[in-house]
Amino acid sequence: MSRSLQELSNREILIAPSILASDFANLESEMLRVSSAEILHLDVMDGHFVPNISFGVPVIQALRSKSDMLFDAHLMISHPQQYIEIFAKAGADNITVHVESDGDINQWIKQIRAAGCTVGLSVKPNTPASEVIPYLNEIDMVLVMTVEPGFGGQKFMTDMMPKVREIRAAIVATGRNVHIQVDGGISVDTAPIVAEAGANSLVAGTAIFKYEAGAEVAIQSMKENKSLLS
Repeated sequence: MSRSLQELSNREILIAPSILASDFANLESEMLRVSSAEILHLDVMDGHFVPNISFGVPVIQALRSKSDMLFDAHLMISHPQQYIEIFAKAGADNITVHVESDGDINQWIKQIRAAGCTVGLSVKPNTPASEVIPYLNEIDMVLVMTVEPGFGGQKFMTDMMPKVREIRAAIVATGRNVHIQVDGGISVDTAPIVAEAGANSLVAGTAIFKYEAGAEVAIQSMKENKSLLS
């Protein structure tokens, strides 16, 4: 049985390999070779909210039967309310939706909870921290995009770190165990930067699956950053 975000400390470095960067002809073996990570990040794109299409329910269902990793479904879709229950039934443990999507954020939070999942809210680079801070008492994770969502392999945006710091300070003020996840351009080199800013869940795709020394080495190298634990 997979763990819940609520069981994991927001001061523990968590690595979330993005399966989007893996070899799609060998998804099961690709997932298994990153099984030392705590979270499997699942980027679901609809070709409307972001200019790309990735994968959906059948892929998540198939992977769920082969792993007990924590499945984190990042819904980059225009109307998440139509699909929350479907992705929960497919095997998602956490569902993250974008504040920029169309609909009622409070309703999404209720739907995700009712479906038995933990709740994440994500903000794009141009969206200020103030758009997500009001929901910190109701959610389990904030995902800060450090690239424009839609395609992997983009350059890391260092100027997103003040946003991470602002959200971390707001989380500390609540006293709740809310995680900060970052996604976009995360690598062995940039992981210390985001951890120092206050993020504890690091999404990395290419930097893990295509790391020259191997995915396991990349995961362990990113986890060795202890700045949040000191």
